[in-house]
Amino acid sequence: MIEKHIAHESAETISAVTTALGEGAVGIIRISGSEAAAIGNRLFQAASGKKLTEHPSHLLVYGHVVDENANKIDEVLAVYMQGPRSYTAEDVVEIQSHGGLQSLKTILALTYKLGARPAEPGEFTKRAFLNGRIDLVQAEAVMDIIKSRSEASLKMAVRQQDGQLSKKIKGLRRHLLDIVVNLEAVIDYPEEDIEEITFNKVSEGMEKVKQELAYLLQHAHTGKILREGLQTVIVGRPNVGKSSLLNALLSEERAIVSEYAGTTRDVIEEQLLLGGVPLVLVDTAGIRQTEDYVEQIGVAKSKEQLDKAELAVVVLDGSQPLTAEDEEILTAVTGKPCVIIVNKGDQPQVNDLAALQQRFGADRVIPLSAKTGGGLEQFTAWLQTYVYGSEHALSGGAYVQNVRHENLLREALTSVQDALRAAASMLPYDCIVIDLHKAIDAMGSITGDTVQDEIINEIFSKFCVGK
Repeated sequence: MIEKHIAHESAETISAVTTALGEGAVGIIRISGSEAAAIGNRLFQAASGKKLTEHPSHLLVYGHVVDENANKIDEVLAVYMQGPRSYTAEDVVEIQSHGGLQSLKTILALTYKLGARPAEPGEFTKRAFLNGRIDLVQAEAVMDIIKSRSEASLKMAVRQQDGQLSKKIKGLRRHLLDIVVNLEAVIDYPEEDIEEITFNKVSEGMEKVKQELAYLLQHAHTGKILREGLQTVIVGRPNVGKSSLLNALLSEERAIVSEYAGTTRDVIEEQLLLGGVPLVLVDTAGIRQTEDYVEQIGVAKSKEQLDKAELAVVVLDGSQPLTAEDEEILTAVTGKPCVIIVNKGDQPQVNDLAALQQRFGADRVIPLSAKTGGGLEQFTAWLQTYVYGSEHALSGGAYVQNVRHENLLREALTSVQDALRAAASMLPYDCIVIDLHKAIDAMGSITGDTVQDEIINEIFSKFCVGK
């Protein structure tokens, strides 16, 4: 098997503003490529009188940016980072100027005049990948760090950037490659005195890889939630306290609360962090039969949101027995990820809590009062267990939090399972090797060892300019 190794051949020098757009105390312009040092020397005038590159690499130098006529543009700090000890593994110059838009715009225009071109989205990180400083998993972790919604998500992304997930996947891939090499040796040189590999030994090695892949996929649920937020919908019939629950979770009056049924007629979406879990929380119109045309539209939207949700929070009125509308909603969420909130715990309770617990599980039925806040801690604890597991914390291991990675790992697991079935059926070694090559290619696509150019371009096109 010939793997695709990518080498960065572009000699073009690129530049961009790497800090967020808008006015700020400091703005940073990054220049990377073969001409970065020359451009830095021409636009930067050090207070010491030396050229920028005459100072030690990686040392911040005080001075001014000057134009072609030696007019001072801004008072800055500049640093020259000689490759490969830089973010892109190329020669890099960074200018730290004042964060005014005009200052940054003028300095950036100077870099273009001196031979740089505008960097494309994600091109600095792409060059770091193409130049071999990081693999594709580590490159994608850069965006995960930027977009982290919680402390746990940030820690996970940092571990990925450090290479924990890469090491795990590369280790499993090497294990399969070793099996393939031994199998192909037996296939290609049957006349040689090579020790026959038994089906049991092959199966034992593949079984270990299968279990590791299954473990990574099992925890992809947690990683995806921490990266993107748990898509959560609050459903129930009118006037059971859905909007009150939303307000209680947000600790603000976000939704209108009224004793009149049907107050909420549209979808209200909010993002919040609850017990370290990022939620994309949707409050919906009460689901019921109605003659009101506008409310009918709201009910239809509620059902649509319920179908799309990753978690349904069903709100019931504990002060009333279940109605036909309650039963319709409970039937709709049966078999789906859900939690049952029995609201209005501050009032005399009529609802059969024991029957609900027997139906959905004791841990998934939570008495609560959105009015007083009683029971919110129990709901938060349940949510943490649902996302993190019973330990309520992420271990230091590798976690998958990228849909692309998850899909490729699933492909790899399927191929390994096919290879195990082939071994169990005593099929020829060639059949096993074919399936193992599929798994090896899928894992290589995760780290970038066997990925196609168009996939690389698609991944980095999602980055912001300057990263």
